[in-house]
Amino acid sequence: MLLAQPRARPYAVLAVVLSASVIDLLDSTITNIAAPTIAADLGGGETLIQWLGAAYSLALGVLLVVGGRLGDKYGRRRLFLTGLTGFTVASIACGLALTPAMLIVSRLVQGAFGALLVPQGFGIVTAVFPREQRARAFSAFAPVLGLSAVSGPILAGFLIQADLLGTGWRAMFLINLVLGGGALIAARLLLPRDAGDRSVTLDGPGATLLALAMLGLLYGLIDGTGHGWSAPPLGSLAAGLVCFALFCRRQVTAPAPLIVPSLLRNRGFTWGLVLSVVFFAAVSGLLYVLSLFMQNGLGYGPLRAALGLAPVAAGIVVSSIVCRKLVASLGRVLILAGLLITLAGVGWLLLLGPTPPAWLLALPVLTIGLGMGTCFAAVYDVTIGDVDQHETGSASGALTAVQQLANAIGAAAVITVFFGSVTAALLLVTAAILICCGLVWLLPRRH
Repeated sequence: MLLAQPRARPYAVLAVVLSASVIDLLDSTITNIAAPTIAADLGGGETLIQWLGAAYSLALGVLLVVGGRLGDKYGRRRLFLTGLTGFTVASIACGLALTPAMLIVSRLVQGAFGALLVPQGFGIVTAVFPREQRARAFSAFAPVLGLSAVSGPILAGFLIQADLLGTGWRAMFLINLVLGGGALIAARLLLPRDAGDRSVTLDGPGATLLALAMLGLLYGLIDGTGHGWSAPPLGSLAAGLVCFALFCRRQVTAPAPLIVPSLLRNRGFTWGLVLSVVFFAAVSGLLYVLSLFMQNGLGYGPLRAALGLAPVAAGIVVSSIVCRKLVASLGRVLILAGLLITLAGVGWLLLLGPTPPAWLLALPVLTIGLGMGTCFAAVYDVTIGDVDQHETGSASGALTAVQQLANAIGAAAVITVFFGSVTAALLLVTAAILICCGLVWLLPRRH
């Protein structure tokens, strides 16, 4: 509950929240382009390339729901400031890392503080805007974050090529000292104070089990493909599966579970979660593979590879905005349309062969972006189409967390296959999208 104070300036608060979300999104995608350059500088090879994105998404996905609950308990402003401060410091640590291990740990910390920061924004915006203005305020998120998705890889490529003060790839992390510092000053001045609710309880054991499950699965997958399928990676995978089973059990028995138990009894929502895992894992791995293919396979520099991926991000922005108007009338059919468009783009890539010209490569990349944006416009709304009003908060948090975890798992899995064969990686993505096409019919009919 907000404490008595002068009325906050809503649009100034919205700008602060959006700026923090933009910084977070930039850093979640910025290593897609920079990974080969970083690995060449620090060493670490394929393992570092796989963990750069996975570490960030793992920490963000596991702790996202916990971060939202902490904001409810201790106040959203306090958690927003804490998350932004920690995120900025962790970014500096990334930029100063001297070894692959230091960089991976710093990325984990960065994702963890991002999980404290991101969930607070929607609650803060809801608190400062009158009900009749909220729709307009929230409508700003899609285009701004879409543009951030376009800008992230391009910014990475530009900074690496510019080599500011001889910092090379490190500049893309160190720049957060300016971006994060400016956002932090504005946040302290503008964000309304709120007391929080100390009666809110947290499911610490559940969050711990989920973290151990995802860490075990990711470590086993990455270590097994990098060093052979010996006892340690196989044991890690087994431990991850056991922890995940215990997490599912915990959600049924815990007094304050991370996911409302009634959601898991909702068939439409449950299959929506499954579809989200498969879809986001496939497309996140696909985008990472496209970046690696352009740099390692076609010999593009970081900036040229970033510009080569710009059509997919532009397609996401355009189709997500256009298709928002179609969700109410088409429902899950719109998701199927997006899946088929994405599938067409991947099939087009398969037909181009190993060394396509740059101008021809842009067309399937744009098609993939249009398909992804069509799905993005509908998958959340349709998945929660049958949930009750009191379950929407938990449902939204679960979907967002699932997306981040799927990003981590998908990048690790698809890149693993990519290092053996580009064609095999694209076929894996194709199979995943075809599975999603079947799962669509298990979702609620309407948004």
